[in-house]
Amino acid sequence: MHLKNMKKILFNSLFVAIVIFGSLLTSYSQSPMLAKKSLSQPEIDNIVKTFTNKEGEFREALKNYVYNRKALIHTVGFGGQITGEYRRESFMAFFEDGMRKEKILFFPISTLKDLEISLEDIEDLGGVNPFALEPATVSQYNFQYIGNEKIDELDLYVFEISPKVLPDPKKSKLRLFSGRVWVDMRDLQVVKSKGKGVPEGKQRFPIVETWREHIDGKYWFPTYSYTNDELVFDNGQVIKMKMKVTYTNYRQGRSEVRILDDEPETTPTPTPTPAPKKP
Repeated sequence: MHLKNMKKILFNSLFVAIVIFGSLLTSYSQSPMLAKKSLSQPEIDNIVKTFTNKEGEFREALKNYVYNRKALIHTVGFGGQITGEYRRESFMAFFEDGMRKEKILFFPISTLKDLEISLEDIEDLGGVNPFALEPATVSQYNFQYIGNEKIDELDLYVFEISPKVLPDPKKSKLRLFSGRVWVDMRDLQVVKSKGKGVPEGKQRFPIVETWREHIDGKYWFPTYSYTNDELVFDNGQVIKMKMKVTYTNYRQGRSEVRILDDEPETTPTPTPTPAPKKP
């Protein structure tokens, strides 16, 4: 997200995506619920290998599902009053190669006055916010085991994740995740994530917490993302924002669903007129 009064600057560098990153890890205070268990490095490596492989299985399975996504973003003024709103409701599907396909169902005019939603924000809504790790980029991350945590009935491993090298925005549009993931000890699947997309550059992105739920008794799919954060820009301006995103109505049917709005228009083939018979 970027300030509206910086629109011209950022438009000229639209493909120059992004980040100030060094202070991000300090944004995560050590949870008093974390209990550090003595794990050997081979044990940690095996846990990481297992849950990252299962992320690949989960993303492969997701190609056969469609779902609905509703995103609601508010800017918040003094006293907690809502000063602007951005709403985007979509039908989501996947191509065979795993690329996301979005059909917008409801998208009223934004009333945000201080922020402008960027291409990177839209990418994060379907990328690092709900899914955190893209299987194809797992080798580009550092994984640090920081402890165990019990949430409700789940016993979880907690890992800090950061990119080994930030992408060069001049050469790539790649978005990476920086933050934490919570991994179920029994299934060794990610059930929760908290972090942001990087790099940032002149833009600022909120720290987003995403919860997943068991779908069809097999996979942990994202169902709810939330943030209540302050974006601090280079000029000192601070914008308080809230965001809630829900991912609902997962159902199998990728092969049966066509997003008609995006199909090319066809030109009717003219019916030939028979030549008149000679007398």
